[in-house]
Amino acid sequence: MSTKTYKRIHKRRRGTAIVETQKGILVTAGRSKKFMLPGGGASKRETRTIAAMRELLEETGLQTYYAKYLFHHRGKVHTHGHYRDYHTVCLIKARGSPHPHHEIRYIEYYRPDSDINISIDTNDIIERYYKYRKRSRLRREARHFVYRIREWLGF
Repeated sequence: MSTKTYKRIHKRRRGTAIVETQKGILVTAGRSKKFMLPGGGASKRETRTIAAMRELLEETGLQTYYAKYLFHHRGKVHTHGHYRDYHTVCLIKARGSPHPHHEIRYIEYYRPDSDINISIDTNDIIERYYKYRKRSRLRREARHFVYRIREWLGF
């Protein structure tokens, strides 16, 4: 759907959490069973990172102990509300066992081979996260390789 259809597309500031576990990436859903990454809108006096942490707690009961900014993501236009989410995506480590709270009815763990019905924005963000993670791993391996050569040469 074209953004030209609407007179005004409202921008929504959203904090989005990636919580990666051994089971996969935590995703949540309401009644529709369309799964999304935990998170939500940030108030005017709240950073999007804080919003992601707050929403994670409200939606799942998980308590954040580590948060790292990863990237910004401009979401698709939502046709039912004439708005677009501007995500600040954060890698979050949290304590506890997730349980659905408030509007959340279901909690699952997404893996590339899973058949979970995820939103378009969630799919785009997860794909981007996997690319980010792969680049980070390659940079670490390259640094390690350089250190080993320097050690071998006696530097």
